Amino acid sequence: MPISDKLIDQLLDGCDSPEDILGEAGLLKQLTKKVAERVLEAEMEAHLGYAPNDSAGNNSGNSRNGKTKKTVRSINGDVELDIPRDRNGSFEPKLVRKGERQLNGFDERIIALYARGMTTRDMTTRDIQAYLEEAYGVEVSPTFISQVTNAVMDEVKAWQHRPLAKLYPVVYLDCLVVRSRDSGVVQNKSVYLALGINTDGEKELLGLWMAQTEGAKFWLSVMNELKNRGVDDIFIACCDGLKGFPEAIEAVYPKTQVQLCIVHQIRHSLRYVNWKQRKTIAADLKLIYGAATRAEAEQALENFASTWDSEHPTISRSWRANWERLSVFFDYPVEIRKAIYTTNAIESLNASLRKITKTRRSFPNDEAVMKVLYLALHQASKKWTMPIRNWKPAMAQFEIIYQDRI
Repeated sequence: MPISDKLIDQLLDGCDSPEDILGEAGLLKQLTKKVAERVLEAEMEAHLGYAPNDSAGNNSGNSRNGKTKKTVRSINGDVELDIPRDRNGSFEPKLVRKGERQLNGFDERIIALYARGMTTRDMTTRDIQAYLEEAYGVEVSPTFISQVTNAVMDEVKAWQHRPLAKLYPVVYLDCLVVRSRDSGVVQNKSVYLALGINTDGEKELLGLWMAQTEGAKFWLSVMNELKNRGVDDIFIACCDGLKGFPEAIEAVYPKTQVQLCIVHQIRHSLRYVNWKQRKTIAADLKLIYGAATRAEAEQALENFASTWDSEHPTISRSWRANWERLSVFFDYPVEIRKAIYTTNAIESLNASLRKITKTRRSFPNDEAVMKVLYLALHQASKKWTMPIRNWKPAMAQFEIIYQDRI
């Protein structure tokens, strides 16, 4: 409900300084108290079924029985509320439930801080404590912060096991490396992400999986999980040379084609090239992946080898070794090539996650990693409001090529 300017003018009448609005006895805290207590009175009226001093309450079997004071945390600081009671002791307010010490909205602030990378290690708990005390004048304990953020794990588990669509024409897979102290010793852990593009061209993160090492066995378990959650078919899986992945996906989804990321291949090719030669070699590589047909690309690769093998023999050797999966996109028209050409769709997501994880040298355990990444992904997905570029013509091509699988 919109608040009129006239009402705001009335509220601000007599407020001459920021302290009058934000201070201990300021307007915001008074409003929080008044509105909360009005809501609690309305809850009590709904519970009893009659208004204060209403004759309908005579011989009703229950009545109001005074109030008890309770201090709760809010985004405007600690607020002392008068909580109404009933004679039978059956009234349980929803705004501030029994045993709770915070108003709705306060937990969300802690979770938002956690999502930005403030984990509940000793040092970062102090970060959150200091921030809340400075910004809202509220003191909270490390135990309370942990209790709030631990509730996120229930969401993570439910999200990780939610049903998925039957078909994802394109799925991108990538890896993010974090450091976790889960076993008492800080170790590198790999977090794998699967980003699906559904038939409407919308991005959908299918899941997060953590492993210390990758391999066919690990990827087989991931593929079987997707299958059990309802994914019947994937047309093309785009990834960056994940060890054991092609074998695993072909075992579960034998019709799926694996496209290795061209951009990763280019980066690998230029890794040991003198900076003076980079521009020239990059231009020659573009003749390979930018060719109109597979035959033209293979000829461009031969030309590249004859030109550069004397100085950089490993480049053409790498392209030839991976050619079967690097050249998959040549089987498709331009509209689909633009969708599967690179794993940029998931790499941009990983870049936003790295901004959060790089601020911490390590996480206290694997659970903390999953909580932070889940919350960060939840925030990132709010921006996924449009289909990926060129999706409509790409999907039209898919419907023709895979009409028996749609």
